Amino acid sequence: MNHRAYLTLAIPLTISTMTTPLLGAVDTAVVGQLPDPAYIGGVALGTLIFNTLYWVFGFLRVSTSAFAAQANGAGDPGQGVLTLARPFLLAVIVGICFILLQWPIEYAAIMMFAPDPDVSKFAVEYFRIRIWGAPFTLMNYVILGWLMGMAKIKESLFLQVLMNVMNMVLAILFVHVFSFAVKGVAAAALIAEMTAFILGVLIVLKASPFEWKYPSFQELLDTQSMKKMFQVNKDLFIRTICLLVVINMFTAKGVSFGTEILAANAVLFQVHYIMAYFFEGFANASSILVGKAVGSNDKELYKKTLALSKQWSVITAFVIAFVYGLFQEHIIGLFTNLASVIELSTRYGNWLIIYPFAACFGLVIYGVFTGATEISPVRNSMLYAMIVYIIIQITVTPIWHNHGLWLAFIVYSIGRSGFLVMYIPSLNKKFLHYS
Repeated sequence: MNHRAYLTLAIPLTISTMTTPLLGAVDTAVVGQLPDPAYIGGVALGTLIFNTLYWVFGFLRVSTSAFAAQANGAGDPGQGVLTLARPFLLAVIVGICFILLQWPIEYAAIMMFAPDPDVSKFAVEYFRIRIWGAPFTLMNYVILGWLMGMAKIKESLFLQVLMNVMNMVLAILFVHVFSFAVKGVAAAALIAEMTAFILGVLIVLKASPFEWKYPSFQELLDTQSMKKMFQVNKDLFIRTICLLVVINMFTAKGVSFGTEILAANAVLFQVHYIMAYFFEGFANASSILVGKAVGSNDKELYKKTLALSKQWSVITAFVIAFVYGLFQEHIIGLFTNLASVIELSTRYGNWLIIYPFAACFGLVIYGVFTGATEISPVRNSMLYAMIVYIIIQITVTPIWHNHGLWLAFIVYSIGRSGFLVMYIPSLNKKFLHYS
């Protein structure tokens, strides 16, 4: 394993994952050209509701990828099938529950954030259409995770790019050609999610590295394997809850500063997502390689992957910060033509120059831990970082207002990285000395 081999895996995964934040960015940019900042606020709030729902179950992709990589490294076709079937069943059940509980979810979200009436109206329009895609979105998580874990990078890249490009094209078509506004953005997402699921199933059946054999019910619910899956997923679930607490607190506080600051923060958060998902491609590469190393007991591959993960965390942070710092005004201008929102986004946007350095280790080294299915350090680091964020937000925002809010987020990102790095020696000790 060298830099070239690592990048050969990381670059396609980065391209694949980058389509996700670009989708949110296009949605924001599409409604950002409409004449009222409430459109941006409504889509931002509607998107946040779904991020909250889906990110809670983001472990369906992460853990599926890790378990599939280990099964692939061990050359075990039976486990390869089960690593897809078990989370797939869970995704179906959870997705249906979201649809059945859509009314209380909508009510709770609006009550929690208490936005301006226009923002609330557009958020509800967005939510009531996209909620019908919940089962497809969660099943797509499992499909993508399994393809990545099985090192089917071209297939996962094709599926994710196709889904998100379709979403972007339809969003532009529905909003600027058919004038469907927020409803058009939501409908575009729904159609893309359903299409991706159908194609994903076909790709899995075709791309499987072994003959497909459906597991028995007894194999599917094997106690030992289910216990391991739920233990990993429980820790990832807690990790995601911490992330959502931070994001929801950030958004709720932004709402209290008024619609224009909410819109500006929504623009900056889309830029932040693009940065974060850029790192996510490297994290996925690290997860796949470490999963393969654990499955095949290849200690040399593990050590090289960890070293490359650290190096490319720092290199990527410099590249992202440089590009954003150089083109900051142009980037913000892509999202909206509203002068007041542009001015506010530029005023608070300098915090994002610091963000890549604050977050890089937490976002990339995370993949090393997930690939080894050692998730408790990830959980603990996020818990500690969340506590730091809450303290900073409560104490600083009354003084520095929105600058204080962004300071709290940057300090949280530093904590997320620092606390996780502290667990690397214990991971090395466990894998290199006892495996």
